[in-house]
Amino acid sequence: MPAPIYLDHNATTPVLPEVVEAMRACWTDPQFNPASQHSFGRRARRTLEDARERIADLVGANLTARDADRLVFTSGGTESNNLAIQGLLPLPKGAGRGEGAHLIISTLEHPSITALANHLEKSGATIDHLAATPDGTLHTTDLPQLLRPSTRLVCAMLGQNETGVLQPVAELAAIANAHHVPLHTDAAQVVGKLPVNFRALGAATMSFTAHKFHGPLGIGALVIRHGTDLAPQLFGGFQQAGLRPGTESVALAVGMLRALELWHAERDARISRLTQMRDDFERTILAGYSTSIVIGAAAPRLPHTSNIAFVGLDRQSLFLALDQVGVACSTGSACASGSSEPSPAFRAMSLPEHVVNSALRFSFAATTTPAEVSEAARRILSVCNQLRRQKDP
Repeated sequence: MPAPIYLDHNATTPVLPEVVEAMRACWTDPQFNPASQHSFGRRARRTLEDARERIADLVGANLTARDADRLVFTSGGTESNNLAIQGLLPLPKGAGRGEGAHLIISTLEHPSITALANHLEKSGATIDHLAATPDGTLHTTDLPQLLRPSTRLVCAMLGQNETGVLQPVAELAAIANAHHVPLHTDAAQVVGKLPVNFRALGAATMSFTAHKFHGPLGIGALVIRHGTDLAPQLFGGFQQAGLRPGTESVALAVGMLRALELWHAERDARISRLTQMRDDFERTILAGYSTSIVIGAAAPRLPHTSNIAFVGLDRQSLFLALDQVGVACSTGSACASGSSEPSPAFRAMSLPEHVVNSALRFSFAATTTPAEVSEAARRILSVCNQLRRQKDP
């Protein structure tokens, strides 16, 4: 079998050696429980809070200003999304979470948000959906018509995880804020890939996770705007002002910080390099497979994501065939990849069936090389043309 080529970095990225070393230092010179009051605990607390403040700064939040934001460490993006949505919903006395509340959820959201919205709907919430255009961009003009006096929350992701299309979150947040409705944004695919300024976005809360930008698995974050009330979803400790109790991992926080610092130091070079690789990859595929279509190509996109429909081929069959020749890609979100159902996001974009049923996602990262991209494109075209010949001899 040829050397494997990993093009599924939107699912997770490899941890960079510098990040491993930063975490190793925490374990070698142990950072103990940061909640302990003795000198060992106080030392760990200083390391943890320094990491928290620096991470917040790198995503455009401010934890030290008079109108300070907050940054809560979580186990990852899914927990951050759940904490934000459930924490922002009021809980009437004797009622279920979300009962009587109206939520507006974009049709492009990650399963950790759509599944929760479905659960809340069963518990008495009313859900409306913000639609998307065929190029994968949310309709900002629809939001004012969807808002009601009972609206408690709007959710709109910053960068779509399947198409890479960037969303007009700042515009949506301005509309929501004018109606005194908080907006939550899932920025998991954008933080560590493009500059993010939390305060400029105007969102009430923003989630992201370290393993999407070469940090460790097991740690995410939720940034909370100054003055935003958030109810805890876990109980049992005073850590993180009670919003997310439990002993924080100093090493994971340090690893997340180091990964973000490395991106920040190499930001312009990484963006340029990823964009070039993505564009070269797409040009090669489009030239070599005449019926291929790049989904979302007409919209502003993340530099590392390419979703291509190989019209005339079945996406599941193609995915398995590519895996056999050592090209790892995805049929959709990693959190929904076990499902054979077509992407709900593509349905929301009103894409034709022949496009939806033939689309695969390829995603690149700082560790991807141009040689890998070129070789992957060669293998993909070889497999595609072979499958097409078998289908139409």
